[in-house]
Amino acid sequence: MKNSRICPKCNSNNIVRIDGYAGAYGSGNNIMIGHSIFSAVNVNRYICCSCGYTEEWIDKEDIGKIVNSKKAKR
Repeated sequence: MKNSRICPKCNSNNIVRIDGYAGAYGSGNNIMIGHSIFSAVNVNRYICCSCGYTEEWIDKEDIGKIVNSKKAKR
């Protein structure tokens, strides 16, 4: 859905993106990898406005932060 802009469930192209953010006390759509909001990795949501299907994506430049985080478990 992120790349194709087409919903995989209903084939609609009525897709919106809601940007992730880090707010006070860790609020928002993010993954906390440290102790402050400055270390948060934003999680962006893609939503089909026809059927309600959603996907969450992390920007490629932030994946390394998660991989190298002490909180990451395999």
